[in-house]
Amino acid sequence: MPHDCYIGLMSGTSMDGIDAVAVNFSNPKPTVVAAIHHPYPESLSARLETLVTDGGPTDFRFLLETDHQLAVAFANAANTLRAQSPPGYTIKAIGSHGQTIYHLPEGDSPNTLQLGDPNLIAELTGITTIADWRRHDMAAGGQGAPLTPAFHCEFLRNSKDVAVLNLGGIANITIIPGENSSRPALGFDTGPANTLLDAWTMRHRHTTCDVDGRWAASGLINQQLLATMLCDAYFSKPPPKSTGREYFNMKWLDNMLSLQKRPIDSADVAATLVELTTQSIAAALDHLDDKHPIASLFVCGGGVHNQYMMSRLATTLSSLRVASSAEAGIDPDQMEAMAFAWFAKKTLALEPIDTTPFTGAKGPRILGGIYHA
Repeated sequence: MPHDCYIGLMSGTSMDGIDAVAVNFSNPKPTVVAAIHHPYPESLSARLETLVTDGGPTDFRFLLETDHQLAVAFANAANTLRAQSPPGYTIKAIGSHGQTIYHLPEGDSPNTLQLGDPNLIAELTGITTIADWRRHDMAAGGQGAPLTPAFHCEFLRNSKDVAVLNLGGIANITIIPGENSSRPALGFDTGPANTLLDAWTMRHRHTTCDVDGRWAASGLINQQLLATMLCDAYFSKPPPKSTGREYFNMKWLDNMLSLQKRPIDSADVAATLVELTTQSIAAALDHLDDKHPIASLFVCGGGVHNQYMMSRLATTLSSLRVASSAEAGIDPDQMEAMAFAWFAKKTLALEPIDTTPFTGAKGPRILGGIYHA
């Protein structure tokens, strides 16, 4: 008898490509039967950088062309993944997060935009595709993000309170109460993780990331710059809250640097950006500590490979056990894509997902639109 499988497609604020996984949910812990990283073509990455850096499109033709090209890239990732999946699995649906271009959770007209036309993905793959997750959450009064804490709570809950930290472009944290606890779950974006460091590395080192955090580790933390950055109102804002590259970007960093009395060495800025991530996460946990006595922090996302960032977290959060989410049974590089495979399963079954503790939505909703093959 064939086993049902769901494909999750995820591309985050790093905008370097698509994480694609095929997941079976028959067992208590989801099983990844195939996984790939599908890089974006260089021309598509350049298009995305133009859209995001310029703060939004002014040319609708450019925007629509990018939407089409992203859908082709997502479909190619799904088709490649399906070809690599072992026999005996039937793909029921694709859950596609899309590529976030702009996220506006506050103000009188909250909205968010993810590109990658799901109609075209469904047509090119022949697989029912589910997408447009964030806007329904916003329609229900939520921030539209983070959504993955719902997945964390479903599959990583254990006897004690634990936390899951996703170090993507933006860092988000999930507080998961123990199985017998009456405390509510919680999840929110703590601030930048890799997005500022990656952009700073590109400017000064002409590479997409600081491999292993070696460049940042060579610098010294500038306490004055760190204090200036931590004074940003976002860090003291209570949850629910979410953010993105439209807020924490090079314009934001250049403004922080302009407030300093003297120039700062580029490696020292890199070290300070890692410390910004570390201290903003620590402050968030300190604020919650009395309500959630957390024993372990499981880390996922690209930042788990930044050895300097992980060492700073372990040192700063010395009272916690800081470990890769692999120790909890889920690969740190596959976590987010797995979440959207699970969301696709839930939506196809018309089962609501309660994002209230994470986004502030009014209640459980069936998220995502279904685009039939």
